[in-house]
Amino acid sequence: MTDETQSLVLEILKRMQVDLADVREQVRQTNSRMGHMEAMMARLGLDNASNYGEMIDDRHAVDLLRERVTRIERRLEISDA
Repeated sequence: MTDETQSLVLEILKRMQVDLADVREQVRQTNSRMGHMEAMMARLGLDNASNYGEMIDDRHAVDLLRERVTRIERRLEISDA
């Protein structure tokens, strides 16, 4: 190879290294952002599960109150049914 050809090849390789470094940085940033999104989605899932648990607890409390009111109405003979 002539010196000019070697110089040209080295220049191309240097540009490729710079481009590759840029691509690696972009991939790192993308992976970081994806990690944040995954964590956020996990928190949302936990929040939804917690809300559902609270809703079930509320339903259970209402069912217990309904049973108590029904018993009271039967004892006082004021039931509609």
